[in-house]
Amino acid sequence: MNPKSYIDSHKQRMLDELFELLRIPSISADPAYNDAVAQCADHIATHMKDLGIQNVNIYPTKGHPIVYGEFLVDANLPTVLVYGHYDVQPADPIELWDNDPFDPVIKTTEIHPDGAIFARGACDDKGQMFMHLKAFEILQAEGGVPCNVKFMIEGEEEVGSSNLGPFLKEHKEMLACDTILISDTGMIANDTPSITTGLRGLSYVEVEVTGPNRDLHSGLYGGAVANPINILTQMVASLHNEKGEITVEGFYDGVEIVSTEERALMAKAPFSQEAFKKSIGISDVWGEEGYSTPERTSIRPTLDVNGIWGGYIGEGAKTVIPSKAYAKISMRLVPGQDPDAITEKFTQHFLNIAPSSVSVKVTPHHGGLPYVTHSSDPAYQSASAAYETTFGKPALPVRSGGSIPIVALFEQILGAKSILMGFGLDSDAIHSPNEHYGVFNYFKGIETIPHFYHNYTKQMK
Repeated sequence: MNPKSYIDSHKQRMLDELFELLRIPSISADPAYNDAVAQCADHIATHMKDLGIQNVNIYPTKGHPIVYGEFLVDANLPTVLVYGHYDVQPADPIELWDNDPFDPVIKTTEIHPDGAIFARGACDDKGQMFMHLKAFEILQAEGGVPCNVKFMIEGEEEVGSSNLGPFLKEHKEMLACDTILISDTGMIANDTPSITTGLRGLSYVEVEVTGPNRDLHSGLYGGAVANPINILTQMVASLHNEKGEITVEGFYDGVEIVSTEERALMAKAPFSQEAFKKSIGISDVWGEEGYSTPERTSIRPTLDVNGIWGGYIGEGAKTVIPSKAYAKISMRLVPGQDPDAITEKFTQHFLNIAPSSVSVKVTPHHGGLPYVTHSSDPAYQSASAAYETTFGKPALPVRSGGSIPIVALFEQILGAKSILMGFGLDSDAIHSPNEHYGVFNYFKGIETIPHFYHNYTKQMK
């Protein structure tokens, strides 16, 4: 099997096919794009059929559809379930993009001298999901698929995958597998491959602070009536203490304490504090005392305001005390924390710290459990060996600061662990303007994934 030779012969076509997919604005969060999301599902299903994947179906849900297909070789061979998502984040703010977010272009950058694909979804997750279809194509062309492969590509990951759980339960037998293969994470650098062994969980809430029953004249009422924006900002500021610790009562109960040995192993991964600061334009870092920057973004829980608004924000001046103020808050969780319990603790805390001059409402949104796998897992060993074949070195185990709530859900419902073979980089600006994905990374993923299948089949025999 020689994936690299096959890629070299089909490189432009593989790029063109990805560009077709990226041109579809499959924004799951905005109902205005529902037709585009459905079009994207159709596009993927058609491509899967063209590759010879069998039993391809588009399954409707209460939200956006799930695309499923399979290639069953032998019931005695292991089964790999490939998961990915075809929906993307909104492209806003559009004016900060250097190109149309749904008209992909390749541009060279300092990190990607071979070029990077700039488009919404290039890395998260269309580019990485599509690698698996191209890897399957290579397996077919280079000696055959060595084990059973199933594909489940959903359209609601960016809005919390609320319909995936019911789908898993309803189709548990169809989705039965030995491991789940996912590329929706990243690696340390193009010369330092890594496998994500841990993900943080998530609790996401929206808070609403209400003062007077209408907006008031700030001259006639100012100084006598609590301003909901002032109160909200004070409450938010109190959610961290001077050590960067979260002050929600019981927030750290049960949090996994990572051993000194594991922290030392994590510290072997290359990291430059100066390069980190420069890459995002900050003069200094901030966070919980006693932990390094990589540890703060992986093994420790966080609480962040994702948006805050209220009052008048139009042109010119309007002197009002607003009736309401709002904020959206996300909490990233680590092993030992349950998202439902954390949501309840936050709600009680926020209600308790509110002064009597305002009323407070907390509305939970989506959440997810944290996840950890281990380097002894056969899928991990198979993936690491695949990276060693194509990169010339084994992958380092790392824990990610991000959340993929469905990974823990897979283990709960399907009873299978996931292997997270991500090929993106932290600098790829996912969820931001000018999202991009290295051409090198795209093709390196396509080259590496076929080796995983062969390694895993041998491991499981």
